[in-house]
Amino acid sequence: MRQGPFEATHATEWADYRRLLADLEGRARRPDPTVDRELARFPALYRRLCAHYALARTRRYAPGLIAQLHDLVRRGYPCLYRRRLAWLAPTLGFMATTFPRTLRSHARVCALAAALFFLPAAFMGLACGQDSELIYSLMSAHQVTELESMYDPGAAKPGRGADRQADTDFQMFGFYVMNNIGIGFRTFGAGLLLGLGSVLILVFNGLTIGAAAGHLTHLGFGSAFWPFVSGHSPFELTAIVISGAAGLLLGRALLAPGHQTRLGALRANARDAVVLVGGAALMLLLAAVVEAFWSSGGAPAGVKYLVGALGWVAVTLYFALAGRAAPGADHGA
Repeated sequence: MRQGPFEATHATEWADYRRLLADLEGRARRPDPTVDRELARFPALYRRLCAHYALARTRRYAPGLIAQLHDLVRRGYPCLYRRRLAWLAPTLGFMATTFPRTLRSHARVCALAAALFFLPAAFMGLACGQDSELIYSLMSAHQVTELESMYDPGAAKPGRGADRQADTDFQMFGFYVMNNIGIGFRTFGAGLLLGLGSVLILVFNGLTIGAAAGHLTHLGFGSAFWPFVSGHSPFELTAIVISGAAGLLLGRALLAPGHQTRLGALRANARDAVVLVGGAALMLLLAAVVEAFWSSGGAPAGVKYLVGALGWVAVTLYFALAGRAAPGADHGA
């Protein structure tokens, strides 16, 4: 296509882009919420303009047209990505104040969820450390074999089964995100079964994790297992407990609604439960980052243990101190 027809074909679209670009560039000076729906079309227009700019360069159109399109692309880039990062400040505010305050306001429920998870884990870990055959009461022979292959000290990448040794860290990150967040949401959603679903999932996960730890330690695979899990476990295990606590809040509303109807109590508790599970999901995302890009790395075991210990200290201080700037923000449960 010659330059003339090319310009004529896209002139209306470029004019539309210029108008939206002017609105975006002027937002800081004159905010106008009425244009938000129009501005939602900007990303698609920006992508098409980039394609037009690339075509103009490839076809060696006039330098003036190429410079004009380049200027529009250059000006649009910061406007586009400034809008895409608009979620960052609210998310940071949520994690800095809303999430930890809400968790502290339900400290007793969180403590119950922690007991339901960590006590069975400790019991089964000690039991399987003495009798490695006990793990077969929770896992099939195939699952145990896969577990052992993941943490065999001779494996190239600990934490990955024999069929996943060649997967990249980024692929494993995606796998960990889906797996971890799936566990968290199942633990939360099961609370609608009068809370019993969350109780059972917390206890079962605790038993399974404890059995795996005890069995691998008994086999002598602890040198691969413990350094691997130390880095991400502060975030992952805490998030699973918090997801369970959110599920218990739903169950409490159904079992003991107090002076409210069950539906009213469920609505009231669901607000805080959603805050808890939302924060837990972000913690599970962080755990997936650590697990994929740090846990399977080649750092010395001592360094990994130190990072894990610092992680537990950071999590403890975060939930104890974060969001306490406003007096009276926290209320006991």
